[in-house]
Formats: sequence, structure tokens, C-alpha cells
Amino acid sequence: MGACASGSAPDRESTVWTLRDVAKVAGQPTEVVGAPTVAGSGADTGFVFDGKADGVFVPVNPIEGWSAFTIEVRFKPDGTGGEEQRFLHIEDGLKRRVLLETRVTPDKQWAFDTFLFQDAEHKLTLLDRKLLHPTDRWYWVALVYDGRKMSHYIDGVLELEGEVAFAPMAAGRTSIGVRQNRVSWFKGAISESRFTPAALPPARLRKE
Repeated sequence: MGACASGSAPDRESTVWTLRDVAKVAGQPTEVVGAPTVAGSGADTGFVFDGKADGVFVPVNPIEGWSAFTIEVRFKPDGTGGEEQRFLHIEDGLKRRVLLETRVTPDKQWAFDTFLFQDAEHKLTLLDRKLLHPTDRWYWVALVYDGRKMSHYIDGVLELEGEVAFAPMAAGRTSIGVRQNRVSWFKGAISESRFTPAALPPARLRKE
């Protein structure tokens, strides 16, 4: 297993958040809620969240002003976490938001849930609870928006897509491990997030 996309070098325009210090992300001091830790070794080092009260808030919107974008996250969901969890939430001052979420089943599987919200008339959830994956292992997940269509992928494989209008976001902030109103806590580990100002094709998405 590895953290690199098959056959591709790192994207020069990508913003990479390597999660190794809960007190600072992307060169910015963070707001730490609860007691998230850093654990693991090598590429598997990352933030670990307890699913109850741990979160990290970063005072930047990494996709500010982008009309198309790709968000990739390498994470490991814990099978003993709650049913509905938010592990990445970006929101701007106009309440436009992007969320990456899980739905965890009692038999330790999870479904990927992604959400774009511009306003009450322009929003989209991508979720199929039948598309399940084992918990307690590492995955690369991706949300891709091309200016018209939103798609999401697990380890480079397309799961769902749909059309939605979503204007470029303004300045805002990002929460890791929890929704920004401090509900739907994530249990598990997150090692890296990547933000690219383009809709990457599947061949360029990162995978385990």
C-alpha cells in the first residue's frame, strides 16, 4: 500500500495538508477541540479522533475562489464509531459548504456520503447505503466538482455522481474530525488532505 497515485507525480497546483501536528495545519495555528492525538508511523501517521469530542479547526478555506476542484482525503474509519460522522467540513461566510461524511453500520462497514450546499435551491447529497466498505483500514476518498457535476470516488473508483450548481466559495474555515457546529464526531484516523483547483480525472486520483 502507498499514498501515491498510480503512475503520477504530485500535482504542482495541489495544496497538501499532511496532518502531523494538531496545533498547526497548512502553516496556520488551529483551534483544537477535545484531545485529538497524532499516532502511527510513516505514511500511516495522522490525526486520531475519539468520535466523541475531538476536532481540529483550521482558519482557512482551501478551495476559496475555485470554480472546479478536487478534494482528496486519506483516512481510516473506526468500526466502533457512530452511525453518522463528518470528517471534513469546509464552510464560507455565506454558509456555502462542502462535507465529507461516513455512514457506519453495526457490522463495521461504511458508506461514503458527500454534500455540496450553495443555498436551499442548489444542493446535492451523494449517498448509497448499499455501497459498503470494511472499516479499520486506510482509504483515499475524493470529491470532484467540474463546475457542473459532482462525483465521488473511493481509491480512484467512481461511486456516485450528479449535477448541481455550486458557485466559487468565499473565505471561510475548515473542520477536521467533526461538523463545524460540533456534532457528528468522527472516530478514526486522517493522515492527509489534498485540494486541487481542477476536476482531476480518475487516473490521477490517489489510491491505496
